[in-house]
Amino acid sequence: MATTASQEAFLKAFHAEHPALTADVLGRARACDGRTSYRILCDRVAECRRVLELGCGDGLLLELLAGSGGRKLAGVDLSPDALAMARRRPALSGAALVEGRAQELPFADDGFDACVSHMALMLMSDMDQVAVEIARVLAPGGVFACVVGGGVAGGEAYERFRSLLRSTIAELPGRRIPVLGDARTRSRDGLDELLGPVGFEPVDWATVSIDLGGPAEEVWMAVSGVYDMGPLDRETRDTLREAFLDEARSAEPLSGHVPCTFRIHLATTRLGPHPFGFCSASPGNTAGSRRDIP
Repeated sequence: MATTASQEAFLKAFHAEHPALTADVLGRARACDGRTSYRILCDRVAECRRVLELGCGDGLLLELLAGSGGRKLAGVDLSPDALAMARRRPALSGAALVEGRAQELPFADDGFDACVSHMALMLMSDMDQVAVEIARVLAPGGVFACVVGGGVAGGEAYERFRSLLRSTIAELPGRRIPVLGDARTRSRDGLDELLGPVGFEPVDWATVSIDLGGPAEEVWMAVSGVYDMGPLDRETRDTLREAFLDEARSAEPLSGHVPCTFRIHLATTRLGPHPFGFCSASPGNTAGSRRDIP
């Protein structure tokens, strides 16, 4: 079993090389109503004025949240490279952007009306502690909303890619990534199991299909962003890319459009009155109260 340290070291190394990968891929993909997954999540906390993002990456979601003005925004991420990109966004000049872990949030108790996470919660370890920290920094009645991946919903492109990737990895023993995240973050029941004990209401759960289709090169950029690609050297990646493009183009020789649909799950819940009094150390919260950043 991979340790938390090895998981986080892998994620930091991956995002040092690809600091804006998720935003580059999902920032252009749209649901049937024309919204990106970032906009869908942003809309879930439209009425909230103090918003914290866990795993804020290059800051795309926070930038959308800043668009309405008058918000107090903060973000935390493991990757200094992604945070450097976020800090270059003019709209985030007043945001608190901190390198850190969701298990040890450097923010005051009851400091936020909402906490959001886009495609990051499912990568985190020690999720029981993450849940305690989310509850601690949210004010009673605060909203927690997250987007987690739900796999591919349609189109053969991703299945072609996965088949090629599995074959490639099978021929390269030792090129395995650590097991990432907690399976409970990928289902409604699992999130209820995590969040209910720290005072959250039952989770509202919605599944949305996001269109990643397009020219073969664009679809390659989308599907090849998986973490399993991390341990592969450049030559192996290039070989895999050429094999995928050959297959994708031969499947759609006339239109040039390669269909690919990704599925996301959108989870939303609200914190009730604090059950343990989070102004002091709570059961299971070994870190206690933090007030480094008000």
